[in-house]
Amino acid sequence: MASTPAVRRARRSLVFLLVLIVGLAGLITYGVFRSDATWTPKLALDLQGGTQILLAAEQTDGQAVSGEQLQQAVSIIRQRVDAAGVSEAEITTQGSQHISVSIPGKADEATLKRIEASAKLDFRPVLATGMGVDLEKLQQQNEQATAEGDTADPAAAAQDDTAAKDAAAKDAAAGPVDPDPLPTEAGDLAWITPALQQQFDAFSCDSEAALDTRDAAADRPLITCDDAGMEKFILGPVELSGDVITNAVAQMGTTSTGASTGEWVVQITMNRKGADTFGKISTRLFGAAEPQNRFAFVLDGSVLSAPTMNGQILDGRPSISGSFTQESAKALADQLKFGALPMDFTVQSQEDISATLGTNQLQAGLLAGLIGLLLVVVYSIFQYRALGSLTIASLGVAAILTYLLLTFFSWRQGYRLSLAGVAGIIVAVGFTADSFIVYFERIRDALRDGFSIESAVEHGWKRAFRTVLASDGVNFLAAVILFILAVGNVKGFAFTLGLTTLVDVLVVALFTHPMMVLLARTRFYRSGHPASGLDPKRLGAVYRGRAQFREPVVATKGAGKKNARSQKEAERRQTIAERKAAEQGISLESANTGKES
Repeated sequence: MASTPAVRRARRSLVFLLVLIVGLAGLITYGVFRSDATWTPKLALDLQGGTQILLAAEQTDGQAVSGEQLQQAVSIIRQRVDAAGVSEAEITTQGSQHISVSIPGKADEATLKRIEASAKLDFRPVLATGMGVDLEKLQQQNEQATAEGDTADPAAAAQDDTAAKDAAAKDAAAGPVDPDPLPTEAGDLAWITPALQQQFDAFSCDSEAALDTRDAAADRPLITCDDAGMEKFILGPVELSGDVITNAVAQMGTTSTGASTGEWVVQITMNRKGADTFGKISTRLFGAAEPQNRFAFVLDGSVLSAPTMNGQILDGRPSISGSFTQESAKALADQLKFGALPMDFTVQSQEDISATLGTNQLQAGLLAGLIGLLLVVVYSIFQYRALGSLTIASLGVAAILTYLLLTFFSWRQGYRLSLAGVAGIIVAVGFTADSFIVYFERIRDALRDGFSIESAVEHGWKRAFRTVLASDGVNFLAAVILFILAVGNVKGFAFTLGLTTLVDVLVVALFTHPMMVLLARTRFYRSGHPASGLDPKRLGAVYRGRAQFREPVVATKGAGKKNARSQKEAERRQTIAERKAAEQGISLESANTGKES
């Protein structure tokens, strides 16, 4: 039989679905062998256990922390943890001065530092720069130690060098010497006195002094280094605090015409006060000599980034560009966005904790899901006979897609599956089954109206897909709202609910309908076999084709209830044309009877 456009579309949909599944499986396989991906979704705190950190909070000025400030700290720490790609974490207050942070699995060092940091974020002008470590001197020392290996003691040389470096560091750590009188501008080079220059020359990023810069005075210059320890700076006094930043996101840069530059940038948004002040700063720095045309984002005394001012920015929306990757741009954006936490934390304890629920509860949840799935299968076979097999196959495809997507998000986005997430998947089984039922019933309605099986499939799909989209749209909107407003495990439930809702639309559109199109061309379904679930006779079809009306079934004596139901169904579904034909038949019969008499 010749291939029709509907059949070709069905085959393309099935091929696209297969490519999607194989592509996801391929990405996960690549991640398992080349990255930290796993074959299964990572489990959340309630199913796996993890790390619990107890923090003692105090304000940076030494005052006691209020309840409102502690709740603000909880909110910011939760944002930091989520930004680090860790989901299903539990952050709660304990008493009036402590915060408990529980993270699924083993927390890495970067996440721990992000949680513990007080994150005092400031803007300072750059007055001078230099190499963080004297590489040439270090290389000469190594060559000398190698050449004099028999006569010299490398350990003693290293000890002497360390002692000299520490002595210089102590002088630098004593604090910069202020000029007399004090400059009025933060970017004034008069801040660099001969004594400050001497301290800067002696300062090294690998010394202990480099670790003691977080408590620097805001109204005095600061000698510090970048995070990598490769560049050191003399920074002027603080010109702007980090609390003016309302948002910071990593995104692809664009030109003035809107075209993409192909480079990652960090886009910052400031409040009105910050926009006004930063506009004045950008006006002063733009066009200045190097390095006075740079300004530094300083987090806890360490330079996060020190970009060059490339223009006047008066709208409070500066962007930082450079040799960013997606990951490094996102890390900087998170530090800028969530950095202004106005208190310090001291780690009181850190310990591994066991799963709060464990595998027994997970097995019970999975068992409940399997029971629900089995009931759906039994109902489908009972109601739709052989057509129920398509329901089972569609649920299987949905399960594969959901599993692959959860595993992928677990690898790339740090998602962790909790018992609440399992509940969201179980609930979605019912929604998915509803989509199949709506579609099958629309096909049956079309068959009752006299369409052929192939036409009924297309007609039923057009009517059913609108209903499926409306239903899934409501479910997805509810999941999105719940995900935005909820925290903790409820957020996990909302995530899996929204994900499985999208999977439902994909499966119905790319598998169920295309398979139904192909099945409708088989002899078993096209002939309306009684076991197919699409037998027009059993469905009470009124007519079988255009202008080919089916005679109503007359319930004769002993015909049984089935014929009676079929007759009522036929009468109920009579069209206007059928009623007129029936009335004309009655009139002709009466006229003929009158002529015979």
